[in-house]
Amino acid sequence: MTAATSSLRDLSRPECVGLLASSSVGRIGVTLDGRPVILPVNFAVVDGSILFRTGHGTKLAAATAHVVVAFEADGFEPDGAAGWSVVVRGTCTEVTDAEQLERMRAVPLDRWVNDTDANRYVVISLTEISGRRFGLAATNRGSLGRTRPWPT
Repeated sequence: MTAATSSLRDLSRPECVGLLASSSVGRIGVTLDGRPVILPVNFAVVDGSILFRTGHGTKLAAATAHVVVAFEADGFEPDGAAGWSVVVRGTCTEVTDAEQLERMRAVPLDRWVNDTDANRYVVISLTEISGRRFGLAATNRGSLGRTRPWPT
């Protein structure tokens, strides 16, 4: 086994925004009945905010209440040896302005299901943003002692 050197580096705001822009799947954290709920969303970074599409439900309820939410996205190297994570805290708001809504509808957002009700657009401001890049250098074993690459 090769010796492992771990690294952890805080990311600047521009680095965080760039990594968010390179990803399309994230998780939104909201409070529902006094309990935290984390939900996956397909998203894009548009005009310095996170944009996602949703239907009626928990995410839309958070948006129409203009509450502060948490959002997280991450990425990993194929062998799992390195990755990054970005966390955002910001206000969640439904897009209702006709001109802005028309622009947001032009943004390609992937879908997991063909939900015709998912026609509401929501933005999360990047009020607070932080991120880290992390990894193991010069190693062939992961933190759980598994040999890389992972078995398929």
